[in-house]
Amino acid sequence: MSTTVRPLAEADWPEVHRIYAEGIATGHATFEAAPPATWVDFATGKLDAHRFVALIDGRITGWAAVSAVSSRPVYRGVVEHSVYVEADGRGQGIGHALLDAVIDSTEADGIWTIQASIFPENTASLALHARHGFRTVGTRERIGRDVAGRWRDTVLIERRSHRV
Repeated sequence: MSTTVRPLAEADWPEVHRIYAEGIATGHATFEAAPPATWVDFATGKLDAHRFVALIDGRITGWAAVSAVSSRPVYRGVVEHSVYVEADGRGQGIGHALLDAVIDSTEADGIWTIQASIFPENTASLALHARHGFRTVGTRERIGRDVAGRWRDTVLIERRSHRV
């Protein structure tokens, strides 16, 4: 089975919502308690040119999206990204394909830094990102409370473009 990646469209929202909810259920994907309620809520703030879905046999198995970290012009080349893969698809290269698409599209658009905050318990995501040239900037201790009210750390990672 090969993974194909294409731009994420509004019609993909039900499957993106499903995969997002699966990620949230792990407790190690985000501080969010639930996915955004609507497509508009999801798409607001995401950069259109850097939203993707992964498909296997025509079925959506993952998604990735990018948001600007600031509206200030000095940070126009810095984005934050998310990558989510459905539970049954993990370990099949879907995350690699999505991350490749994000890196290619952002570099082609002049973006020089991609960053993310990942829970330290999400070792699979940290390993995936390390294989794609991301480095650990540091651990932000007790940066926020999860849905159960527990303080959580996040690992801040970044990838600097070699092309931009």
